[in-house]
Amino acid sequence: MSDRCLLALDQGTSSSRALVFAPDGSILALAQREFEQFYPRPGWVEHDPEEIWFTTLEVARQALAEAGLKAKDLAGIGITNQRETTLLWDRSSGRPLHRAIVWQDRRTASQCSALRAEGLEASIRRRSGLLLDPYFSATKLEWLLDNVPDARERAGRGELAFGTVDTWLLWKLTGGRVHATDASNASRTLLWDLNTQEWSPELLERFRIPPEVLPEVKDSSGHFGDSEPELLGCAVPIAGIAGDQQAAMVGQACLEAGQSKSTYGTGCFALTHTGETPVWSDNRLLTTVATRIDGRITYAVEGSIFVAGAAIKWLRDRLGFIGSAAESEAAARRTGGDTGGVYLVPAFTGLGAPWWDSEARGLFCGMSLDTGPDELVTATLQSVALQTRDLVDAMAADGARPAVLRIDGGMVVNDWLCQLLADVLDLQVERPEVTETTALGAAYLAGLATGVYRNTQALVDGWRLERRFEPDMTASHRRELLDGWQQAVRRARNG
Repeated sequence: MSDRCLLALDQGTSSSRALVFAPDGSILALAQREFEQFYPRPGWVEHDPEEIWFTTLEVARQALAEAGLKAKDLAGIGITNQRETTLLWDRSSGRPLHRAIVWQDRRTASQCSALRAEGLEASIRRRSGLLLDPYFSATKLEWLLDNVPDARERAGRGELAFGTVDTWLLWKLTGGRVHATDASNASRTLLWDLNTQEWSPELLERFRIPPEVLPEVKDSSGHFGDSEPELLGCAVPIAGIAGDQQAAMVGQACLEAGQSKSTYGTGCFALTHTGETPVWSDNRLLTTVATRIDGRITYAVEGSIFVAGAAIKWLRDRLGFIGSAAESEAAARRTGGDTGGVYLVPAFTGLGAPWWDSEARGLFCGMSLDTGPDELVTATLQSVALQTRDLVDAMAADGARPAVLRIDGGMVVNDWLCQLLADVLDLQVERPEVTETTALGAAYLAGLATGVYRNTQALVDGWRLERRFEPDMTASHRRELLDGWQQAVRRARNG
């Protein structure tokens, strides 16, 4: 194992973060910067691409300084990113043509509905492993090409570049020399053929995407290029890229078939590794690339929840029920977990798996005159566990029920929520010592490519359990909670 450190750039939905890791996986420094969210119309969510870049560069420099390191002390840089978020920029100037359209954005719901009505979802799914939903990049890119003046003509002439956030950061870090992504991010676009492991000519034609805008697709671990020397002090190899949820799988050492993890950040994403064989879900889960390392492709089945931590942020910023996310645990403990029959269905941007209902909207129900802020906060935390149960049930129906669920992300510092997850799922839930597993996974991928780690077994050996949560809820109580949840979901979906 090398003694050189690794820098992980973790570009998320609400903030840009940078972490410096020692080779043993311990965190030497962490820097974070939130950035602005734009909501130009109901259901639309946008980010400023330049702000994403500036905040990422700022936290990278800050993390290095706080670790007391120089760029020359780094073996490599790993990038992990909010997936599906779509950017389009000018190849010559590097200027974005529009704000980034965020994965949560629902503006293309009608386009997806029209394609579904034509009976095209099954064929699209057979190629991409994904469902027809505004969540993915293809219809977002189609919208940009149709709505930015001259974009479609310029794209066809090869003047424009498309990318997810990883591709944008790689472009900026390398001074525009490298236009590339990795297989895990490519598999989230609705344009990548899982069967051939190439951009699909049929899907490109269906979504009217000129191939000239597309990035090169590389392994998740490997040399993507070197950073411009003036950015960090010297050139550093960029040696690992993965979408945030796939990176978290690597950070959780879920590298073999049957292992499962769930990440609780802005949204919630549960993935079960299926090895080198893709599992095609019959229960509206997604089939996706887990990683591609040394040309070896592994797959996962995934359930995606659009709103988890975002609902806690909403309670804090919009309703003022809590002053910080940490206060949500105290509120839940004050209620003893009893909401008085109140449920929140946090369908603020529609419902993800297994419903995939872009028309559903957020709903509090079951309130009485006894309902107060603590009950509403508790119901919001419960919604995270209950949505996860929906995903686990769908995985079980596909023959991929987890035996143990490893959890990570900012929300899992909440012990009350972790116990509730074990209770509602009726599963052992494991929290690792390092919960920054998304960033750790990006660092691991860079470390594999630069010789910091000899092989993936070193990552498995480095995983450490911090606490295990065992189910402690009666079957009758669990069933009552789940039945009430299903009724609430029906109300949110039916208006």
